[in-house]
Amino acid sequence: MNYKVENVNPYNGEERKNEQVIRMFNEIAPKYDKLNGTLSLGLDNYWRCDAIRELRRYRPRHILDIATGTGDFALLAEKVLHPEKITAVDISEGMMAIGRQKVTARGLSHIITFEQQDSAALTFADESFDAVTTSFGVRNFENIDQSFREVLRVLRPGGIFLFLELTTPEKNPMKGLYNGYTKYVMPRLSALLHTERKASEYLPESIAAFPQGREMMLILKKNGFRNIRLRRYTLGVTTLYMAEK
Repeated sequence: MNYKVENVNPYNGEERKNEQVIRMFNEIAPKYDKLNGTLSLGLDNYWRCDAIRELRRYRPRHILDIATGTGDFALLAEKVLHPEKITAVDISEGMMAIGRQKVTARGLSHIITFEQQDSAALTFADESFDAVTTSFGVRNFENIDQSFREVLRVLRPGGIFLFLELTTPEKNPMKGLYNGYTKYVMPRLSALLHTERKASEYLPESIAAFPQGREMMLILKKNGFRNIRLRRYTLGVTTLYMAEK
């Protein structure tokens, strides 16, 4: 099945989405962390921290962090969960270069390693990981169903798939406030940080097109996951999804 968000591209309708996403994130990598914190009004770290705490009862030893970007979720997972190994993957080498610098600076290169991988075609063996995580990356997947099937394949039985994604509030007044923020404030903040115009337009367009709530839970169920639940943050601006193999 093709989902609307899979057809939202950063630049054009001719190139594959993956190719455009790689180009966009390689371009914004040096300013990504500042951009992320600014556009979320500093709330992104709170969302990540609360999400990671959900993994403590699973005690994962081997974690796969997909669409790791600059590695913040992987670093937080190491700090909170103390796993033996975290494999961080992304299609953007530019983003991972920043992540590697952070990991090296903290002396964690023996625990957190980076690999360039496509979420829809992972090279890992079946049942390799206790947990798979991603933060704000599913919107950028070229093929959500195939990526979810790959996640299920590499998870061990009883393993947990946990991901955060930006979503659109469903109820007023937050819905109206959010629409105003994405339409008027977000572009101005992006401009102040000298972000490429197409990249700043892609963010709200992909959020609006993303399947959320019950629709996303049904997608997870269709792809073989069980015990699926969600948690909304900041009145629906961000949603945490959790599903088990």
